Amino acid sequence: MKTISLARDFTKFPAGRYKDDGPYSGELFREKYLAPALESGEEIAIDLDGARGYGSSFLEEAFGGLVRLGFPADRVLARISLVSKDTSLITEIQSYIRESIGPSEQVH
Repeated sequence: MKTISLARDFTKFPAGRYKDDGPYSGELFREKYLAPALESGEEIAIDLDGARGYGSSFLEEAFGGLVRLGFPADRVLARISLVSKDTSLITEIQSYIRESIGPSEQVH
């Protein structure tokens, strides 16, 4: 299992939903770390401790955005292990994954 420390490997100051919102957005974290790991078949542990806080837009885009890209929510939940002393943060991220609407479910 590969471990990614969000604070060490990405930034201690995650913020924003999209890359246009700043240099450490949820979109960039998803593109640079989460999606490639899932595409390669790796199981990954994401260590969330050490960052200076998380906005809901960052978390929803990084993790919920995986489902919108076509990764099934059950696959994401099975292959990503979230690690944090703050269990409410883990619950929040899991809800973003479960509640996100995948491409086949979107209404056109």
